[in-house]
Amino acid sequence: MNREQLEAQLAELPLYQYAFIRTEELCFSERIRWICEHECPMYGKTWACPPAVGSVEACEARCRSFDDALLIATITEVGDIANIEETLATRAPHEEITRQVLELVRRQAGETMVLSTEACAICAHCAWPDGPCRHPERMFPCVESHGIVVTALAERTGIDFYAEGNLVTWFSLIFYR
Repeated sequence: MNREQLEAQLAELPLYQYAFIRTEELCFSERIRWICEHECPMYGKTWACPPAVGSVEACEARCRSFDDALLIATITEVGDIANIEETLATRAPHEEITRQVLELVRRQAGETMVLSTEACAICAHCAWPDGPCRHPERMFPCVESHGIVVTALAERTGIDFYAEGNLVTWFSLIFYR
């Protein structure tokens, strides 16, 4: 991977911050999965969410099968941070930037895997659990669905995520080899 070239390309995108990491830096927690199961309305409804993504142990093994990853963050302002519908509506631009970064990484890496913000809304009705994902190349499971403690990773890499006011920080992880 030519990091210098990639960083020059990343500088042209509206990224808030980014960091190259080793997957050994990732922290996985069953507690994060518990939050998915008990607080997220998408739990058990798509291929991008638990339990379809597998156990935390299986997710950890899949992530750690890669040695390296790129953590990216975008930031956006909303009128009212407490308005979950307004906040969630700002995911689409982050997902588009994730796709752009993925394309840049794919030009230099043989294999990639992406985790992002999606509970997946590509299809009007997900095929899970009765059939396979119709768009596995476009579906990016949520970082938290894999049990990754993204706040700890952000702190470790120096990415700011606690913002004043009505700023929302979105994260994606692009694994590569």
